[in-house]
Order: sequence, then C-alpha cells, then structure tokens
Amino acid sequence: MKALKFFVLFGVSSTILLSCSKDEGGTTSADANLIGTYDLQEVNLSGAVDVDGDGSSSTNLMDEADCISGTLIIRENMTWQFEQTNFTVTNITNNQVHVDCSGSSLGTGAWASDGVQIAFQGSSLLGTLQISTNRIIKVEGDDLPGVQSYVYVKRQ
Repeated sequence: MKALKFFVLFGVSSTILLSCSKDEGGTTSADANLIGTYDLQEVNLSGAVDVDGDGSSSTNLMDEADCISGTLIIRENMTWQFEQTNFTVTNITNNQVHVDCSGSSLGTGAWASDGVQIAFQGSSLLGTLQISTNRIIKVEGDDLPGVQSYVYVKRQ
C-alpha cells in the first residue's frame, strides 16, 4: 500500500512539474537578475575636476558635487521608474568647471533586454544602456564639460 501511495504521489508531482512552463512574455533568468533598484554612483567626466575646491580632483563628478543623485527601478512586470537630478557642467577659466543642479527628471515606461544591453522605452534620457554584472552603464562620450558615462549600481 505504501508503494502504491508513493507511485501515485510521484506521478501527480511529476505531472504538475512537467505541465508548468514559462509564461509567454515573462522575464527570463537573465532579465530576473536585472530586477531591482539601482542608485547613480558615478557621473564620469573625461578629465579630473575639483568643483568643490578642496584641492582633490576626481573624474567622478559625484565626488565633487553633492547635489547629484539618481535612482532607477527595474520591475519584474517589464516597467521601469527613474528619477535623477538635472545638472549642467560649465567651463570656467583655468580648467575649472562649475556645476549647477536644479530640479530633477522623472520617467516611466517599459524595458527590454538582450542580456548585454537594456533598452528603456519612453525615455530619450535613458535610451539603451550597457549591462555589467550589478551595474548598468550609460555611455555618453562627451568632451569636457560633458559627461563620459553614468554608472548605476544595484542595491543589495
């Protein structure tokens, strides 16, 4: 009798496991790794600057201007939400720059990924970004006073 119960239980369990399949249009395992909240950690410039006048220069503008922040939320339902400080970088004389922060940019939309890049529909600001382990990187490549890249790091 125990053997019969075991085979019935095994058969029912096997049937349930084999009948369950991935839903069409759902996230893949690579996409599932993208789900989460990312914080802006780097705003990289092509050359080091000392915006705050402390005598220490950095190519990461966030080390020099504490008014810059950003958050990107990537959801399992293939939507995203974004908020980032608006800022401008202006050349002054003698290789100095000035950073002016004012307000923030907000956005929402849908996203899709091929495992190497992630595309954000509904945002010209985000566009398509590169995926690197727990980071998402937007490459700009602008010369000073422009931005080379933005780096968002996934919260743990």
